[in-house]
Amino acid sequence: MQIERISAFALGDQGGNPAGVVIGEALPEPGEMQRVARELGYSETVFAAQQGEVWITRYYAPEGEVAFCGHATIALGYALGQRFGAGVYPLALRDAAITVEVLQRPEGWQAVLTSPPTWSKPLRALLLSEILTGFGLKVADLDPDFAPALANAGVTHAVLALHDRATLAAMAYDFAPMRDLMLREGLTTISLLWREGPDSFVARNAFASGGVVEDPATGAAAAALGGLLVDRGRAAGHFRIRQGEDMGAPSRIEVEVSGVVGGPVRVGGGARRL
Repeated sequence: MQIERISAFALGDQGGNPAGVVIGEALPEPGEMQRVARELGYSETVFAAQQGEVWITRYYAPEGEVAFCGHATIALGYALGQRFGAGVYPLALRDAAITVEVLQRPEGWQAVLTSPPTWSKPLRALLLSEILTGFGLKVADLDPDFAPALANAGVTHAVLALHDRATLAAMAYDFAPMRDLMLREGLTTISLLWREGPDSFVARNAFASGGVVEDPATGAAAAALGGLLVDRGRAAGHFRIRQGEDMGAPSRIEVEVSGVVGGPVRVGGGARRL
C-alpha cells in the first residue's frame, strides 16, 4: 500500500491541512483503512479506487469513518492530477456523488471540489449553551449579526461567529467532554468564525469527534458555510476563508457559491506534498 502525504489548502510551501492519500486498484477492508488512518494520525486519510469512470472514495479519521472530508478531497485531486493529468474526476462517496476538478496553473496544481447538496437550520438554544460553556464563551462573545447555526454539506457542523479576532485566537476547550457532545449531536466540527469583511472570514475548527483537537483547514465546513450564507440571502459569488493561522499552519480556502438554496458549493485551493 502506497501512502501519499499531501497538505491541502496550503500557502505555497507552507501550511495547509495534511491528509493521507491511498490510491489503489481496490479499497482496503474497513478495518485496514481505519488502522492506516489511526497510525497516520492526520485529521483524515482518503482511500480511492477507480471503477469505470468513477473513483470509489472513502474517508477515515483516527477515530472512525467520515462521510465527507473537504481537505482530503483536495489532496486526492492533487494526487490524481499528478498521476493522470488535469480534468474533472467523479467521486462516489459513501453517501453522495461529487467531483473534484484539477487544474495546473503557473503557481502549481490547484483542485476544486463540488460539494454534496447543502442545508442549514438554527442552532437550538440548549446546544448553543453547551457549546459556549465548553469553549468558555458567553453570548456576548458572539457576533450579533450572525446567528449560530447547524450547516451541512455532506456532514454537519455547528457554526458560531465571534465578534472579535482576539476571542477567536484564544479558542480552547476540554477535549473529552467536547468529543462526547459532538458525537452525541452528530457534529463533524464546531466552526468558530470571525468575519473579517464581506468576502473574508477567519476560522478555527474543533474536530474532537474525529480524535483531533483542531483542523488547520476544513473544506467541508467551508462548503457548509457557503450553503448557510446562501440560505441567508447571499447571491452567487466568491469568498475566502483563512484558517490555521493560530496553530502555525496558515491555510487559504476559496469558496464559490451559486446563490441557489440547497445547491452544492465549490471549494478550492492549492496543495503541497509533504
